[in-house]
Amino acid sequence: MEEEEASKDLFGNLPDEILCQIISFLPSETSLETSFISKRWRGLWNIVSVQQSTIVGIDTAVTKFLTRFDKLNPLSHPRRLQLQDGENKLLLATIAANNKLRIDFSVKEKEFPSHFDLKLQLNHHHNYAKNLCCSTTFYVKTLHLESVGFATKEAVSSLVTKFHFLESLKIIKCSGLKSLQIESSSPKIVNLTILDCPHLDYLHLKTSKLRSFRYRGKLPRIWPEYHFNLADAMLDFRQGPRTDSVISSSDFDPAMLTIKNAQVVTLCRWTFETLIWPSLFPMGETFQFYKLHELWWIDYSEEDYSTDSLIAFLKLCPALERLFVTVDPQSYLVPRMSTVSKKCTRHTELGHLKVVKLEGFKKQEDEITLIKNIKELLTVEPLIIMSASEDSTEGPTPKHAQMSL
Repeated sequence: MEEEEASKDLFGNLPDEILCQIISFLPSETSLETSFISKRWRGLWNIVSVQQSTIVGIDTAVTKFLTRFDKLNPLSHPRRLQLQDGENKLLLATIAANNKLRIDFSVKEKEFPSHFDLKLQLNHHHNYAKNLCCSTTFYVKTLHLESVGFATKEAVSSLVTKFHFLESLKIIKCSGLKSLQIESSSPKIVNLTILDCPHLDYLHLKTSKLRSFRYRGKLPRIWPEYHFNLADAMLDFRQGPRTDSVISSSDFDPAMLTIKNAQVVTLCRWTFETLIWPSLFPMGETFQFYKLHELWWIDYSEEDYSTDSLIAFLKLCPALERLFVTVDPQSYLVPRMSTVSKKCTRHTELGHLKVVKLEGFKKQEDEITLIKNIKELLTVEPLIIMSASEDSTEGPTPKHAQMSL
């Protein structure tokens, strides 16, 4: 009886490698249905997307993967591409909705990763764009790069030059990345996000129309060639500056000028005290953030909490509508006494402030003191949310604070 059942289950006796080969010849709709046969079949459809390659051939493999994809018939080919070199994974590429491509270089990180420089040149060719049939061709508008390393940097640089319609770029967790240069010869790149690259020491931006810049990590030396007037600037430097570099306020001036007309800003207290205030104070009343509507202020803990820095900054923001203050005990603390005084700037009326939310304060009296000082600037009655908490690492809940990795 058992022999008869075994003879009927011909496919069940085959190894996974042969089953995957069979699935690869099926139309994608049919191959996808095989995942409902049993637990064993469930993961075989995804395994079909695994290809053998080398580091040198990564850009070619990804280009072919994208070329075969038809967005009018997305099931005609897999949305995932996994490249392997022997038993080692090289990358996992995933196509998502709205012309988004995510590439995760999942090579195991070394304890001490090799440092490297990365240069990304994003060029727009009009002739190339004319020849594309955009109704059927998948073209990358949003690119997420994760865990790029020394061995894969050349492949990434080569690959990015082929994305002629790229508008948004996110670079995440590149441990060995030492310097990054991004050059866009057209006004296509409008959104740039860089998160958790712990060794990044130098950032060179040659992009004329950048509208959103979000950065989280230690403060690198930033050189923007254009004062592109960001609308959304997240400067989350709560980890402090790089320990092996000294950055003065004059070094930070070009970066500060790019956020002058920003509407949404994330800023750390130590950054304002050390790098922004020394440049602004000599200007007196001539410099203001006229368009700033939403501010997320990341403060640090201290025994005698001072509101001077925040109040001084608020006096530069006459159009502010939403204020979120987070006290993070892990945030970098300025190693010297602050020279900022709330009495150093003129009295600015905040007539548009609608919401004030405080998080992470350990003492309720510190919250009350801050609210009292803010009210001295107000001509309106905003909604005030006070929630003393020991955990302030998640940040506030406004739209600006909610980030996708």
